[in-house]
Amino acid sequence: MLQAVLNGSRPEDAHPALPIIARHLARDARAVAEQGVSSVHIHPRDPHGQETLDAAYVGDAVAAIRTEVPGMEIGVTTGRWIEPDPERRIDHVLAWGHLGMGKPDVCSVNVHERGWTDICAAAASVGIGVELGVWTTGDAVTLRQTTVPHGTVRILAESTMSNAEMAVAEGVRIIRALGQGLEVPILLHGEEGGAWPVLEYAMRMNLDTRIGFEDVLNLPDDWLATGNDHLVAKALEIGSGGTRSWASQQKLRSRRGR
Repeated sequence: MLQAVLNGSRPEDAHPALPIIARHLARDARAVAEQGVSSVHIHPRDPHGQETLDAAYVGDAVAAIRTEVPGMEIGVTTGRWIEPDPERRIDHVLAWGHLGMGKPDVCSVNVHERGWTDICAAAASVGIGVELGVWTTGDAVTLRQTTVPHGTVRILAESTMSNAEMAVAEGVRIIRALGQGLEVPILLHGEEGGAWPVLEYAMRMNLDTRIGFEDVLNLPDDWLATGNDHLVAKALEIGSGGTRSWASQQKLRSRRGR
């Protein structure tokens, strides 16, 4: 599976085509769905462009996407940086369960954040699946010792290093630390300078992965992407072998710079 991550925590001025408001998120979701993507992850915003867990704005964003792409899996974040109080995060998640058409299908919950197991339980109680964010080998060990919570649909192995070689190595370490016998799939991804090499590695290993403005703004050749659909198109080309790999493009750029 290739998931599209449409905006993340980036500020409004990070890219001219960064989708912030509900109708622009829906526009991008439709564009990537036309390329075969069946899952998107979004960070809903309030009228001031700030990330929010408020049910009113989460519901608006999810409903807008669902109207444009009825069959799309729609995921949202529960990040601690948006709401530090785990009890309030739980209240938000429980409120999402009453949103009808605006109810998210899944939400991401980071294993390193306080109260993560309770947030997972709240999501499961209202029929929202969970993507477990595992950022380090320590998180992977914690998850192994805790066991995968009920309602988990996938594990997000998130290599947060921007150095290309280190990002892939860290992704490998996280997957090894997760161990064998997991009952849910692993989605491996990187960010910034590590986004494309980690995506390529995930595709070679037949792991789920993701791409979009949340993780990277540039194409493998360092040109700025025109939109989320441009990033997805390039990822699909890489997966089909129809374009140069990130590594080969970097070698080519090095030769040209000599």
